Amino acid sequence: MVQNRRQFLEGASAVGLAGIAGCVGGFGDGGDTEYQVGMVYATGGTGDDSFNDMAQQGVKEAREDFDLSFQKTEPDNEGQFESAQRDFAESGDYDLINCIGYAQAGALGENAPDYPDQNFIIVDEVVEEDNVRSYTFGEPEGSFQVGHLAGLLTDREFAAGTGETNPDASTVGFVGGTETPLIQSFEAGFRAGVEYANDDAEVVTSYVGDFNDTGQGQSTARSMYQNNDADIIFHAAGRTGIGVFQAAQDEERFALGVDDDQSLSNDKFADVILASMVKRVDNAVYNAIQSVVDGNFEGGESETLGLEEDGVGAVYGDQLGDEIPQEIKDQLKESRQAIIDGEIDVPSDL
Repeated sequence: MVQNRRQFLEGASAVGLAGIAGCVGGFGDGGDTEYQVGMVYATGGTGDDSFNDMAQQGVKEAREDFDLSFQKTEPDNEGQFESAQRDFAESGDYDLINCIGYAQAGALGENAPDYPDQNFIIVDEVVEEDNVRSYTFGEPEGSFQVGHLAGLLTDREFAAGTGETNPDASTVGFVGGTETPLIQSFEAGFRAGVEYANDDAEVVTSYVGDFNDTGQGQSTARSMYQNNDADIIFHAAGRTGIGVFQAAQDEERFALGVDDDQSLSNDKFADVILASMVKRVDNAVYNAIQSVVDGNFEGGESETLGLEEDGVGAVYGDQLGDEIPQEIKDQLKESRQAIIDGEIDVPSDL
């Protein structure tokens, strides 16, 4: 079981818890270390202030605690995943290879059997091989929480920071990166949360087709704010989502972040970020590394980390959290517990 080493804050700031193209780099490898880790990041690479950066945070924290060095590779496209994984495995130097992102599953399914003594993990997908440990997350549950928040706010007059709602419209939006089952599960949970709060609220949706197109994210969100009168937009789109924040500022509306607390990682947009659906990829990476160090890594296993395991959750924005009415926060706490208790069944697909 993944343990949550850094607990989510309670109260005003949290809900419930809380040789390859691209780049190859070494970290902490100025001298000999006992353990070496390889990181194969999702396309878009580090610096996304989101999914990849959460994974990198996990390995950096592990480096602080253990005698560890790590190398990373940032493939430019999905076609490079197989060679990136294989280059690490061929060297025989790595105690663990971390494959970040569901799109690596096919490549890892091909590579893992060829290197039976190599430990791998994959995040966001399951690969059923004896030397692979798989970590998935309860994205719909966390997305339900921010959907519940959006649904409660959209039909009331609310102003904070740079944003304000139009209670006459009761419309919110969702911007996805690619139209895949994983990203659709974010939308499914978000829609369910909105509906749970407000049967009359409308959810408008757009899939950009890219996790690294800030301009397209901005234009898509601007259209939702202007043409659909959306108050609040939730994105699950990597760096594309930064464009959603830009549009929210331009249109003086609100946005919801994803994967980490984006009101902190993108603090220049903190005046429009109501909350973020955080996903503890850092804990999965850290704990996988710790299991190798402790000698108890178990391949062939998978874990799903939801609200109950503190693998996902909603964290209020650093600047705007105090402005959200307490009665709304209380309702979100209640729905979180109801999900954990099985009283609310959150859909995982549309």
